[in-house]
Amino acid sequence: MTTQRQPSLKRRLLVQPLIIQLITLVVSFTLLWAVLLRMDSGGPYANPAFLQIAAKAVSRDENGNLVVRMTPALAEVQQENPQLWFAAQDERGQRVSFGRVPEEYASVVASLGEFSFGDVRGLKAPHRLSVAVRQESGPAGKLTLVGHGDLTKLSMFILLVSNILVIPIFLVLAIMALIVTPWVVRRSLAGVSRIASEAESIDIDARGIRLTETEVPREIAPLVRAVNEALSRLDDGYERQRRFIASAAHELRTPIAILGVKIDASDSPETRKLTVDIARLSNLAEQLLDLHRLDLEPHHDLIDLTVLVRRVVADLAPVLIVSGKTVEVVADEPASIRGDSGAIERVVTNLVQNAAEHGGQAVLVRVDRCGFEVQDDGPGIPAEEREQVLEPFHRIRPRQTGSGLGLNLVQQVIERHGGRVTIHDAPGGGAIIRVDFPVN
Repeated sequence: MTTQRQPSLKRRLLVQPLIIQLITLVVSFTLLWAVLLRMDSGGPYANPAFLQIAAKAVSRDENGNLVVRMTPALAEVQQENPQLWFAAQDERGQRVSFGRVPEEYASVVASLGEFSFGDVRGLKAPHRLSVAVRQESGPAGKLTLVGHGDLTKLSMFILLVSNILVIPIFLVLAIMALIVTPWVVRRSLAGVSRIASEAESIDIDARGIRLTETEVPREIAPLVRAVNEALSRLDDGYERQRRFIASAAHELRTPIAILGVKIDASDSPETRKLTVDIARLSNLAEQLLDLHRLDLEPHHDLIDLTVLVRRVVADLAPVLIVSGKTVEVVADEPASIRGDSGAIERVVTNLVQNAAEHGGQAVLVRVDRCGFEVQDDGPGIPAEEREQVLEPFHRIRPRQTGSGLGLNLVQQVIERHGGRVTIHDAPGGGAIIRVDFPVN
């Protein structure tokens, strides 16, 4: 099964804004130059580039006066535009001209020193009054020039070339976005990382935890608030269920005890065989109460595990012997744990009874410094069933006797003591249920 790739918020904040910025820049430049093209209805204007050629053609004679010398570049421009003309003035007010200066510009040439830049467009063709005014430097020094050369106008080519400016501007915006956006995202979502860590600490044994709402972005706050409300509802439901189970287990103790007394007082062998089943019911009810008590006030008493196991097995031995079973305790070294002695006693009772009922004829309990294990010589538990048998109401065989709660309650009690339950194959056949506690 393929997993769907999660969308990246950082990618959306980077790629999509950059695409929008590029489109915006292209459209803006296009509209700008479209407006300029529309405004360019006054006709062509003089290309000011020829004034640089003119400035290089102006030099001084032996008396220091300005003269125009025909250079190859000037000759080429004049050949292309026979109507070319220009006038130049230096910083001392000396002037020189080339070509036929129109009468309309006589006054402009006379006061050329008062200008530095300008463009004038002629109204009528052939637009001989279209001129440009620029300041250029040449052999004669700094000059102010006015003149008429080849004509040009805004065109689609200029529009396309100008749009090339979009590329460096876009690159600058992209670089800034790649640098700034991850920092902004990381800083803005710092609270999200924190609540993710808080959420990882939530489990069935750590209830009452709520995610922090104050340090997340405003847009994510409703989601965090909804999660907190869901956690509150789950906690309330768990508490109601826990109280119900505790109350039910408590109420079951009295009828179970009465049944036990009546069975013990019975003279019927068939009735007295129910003693094992009554003991199992009593043990399950007590284990349910154990879970309730451990949730409220966990006990951390120092327990001699060897003594506890021997005492439980001694209490169960008569019933097992009557049923044709054997039970043995092997304790090679002293073992001490911390926890609720009553709950641990009922765990041992449950496991021994389970081994006697569903295993073979012999039950062996080994105790070591890390915990204990209960071994039987029965058919064993298949590897694929070892996780499921620890779940509530699970039976390996559908018509198997028992409630299906015993091993699950054992697991819950041991987990509340910080331990774990595992299942293994016995060397000679059968199953081993291993209980490990935290080492003191």
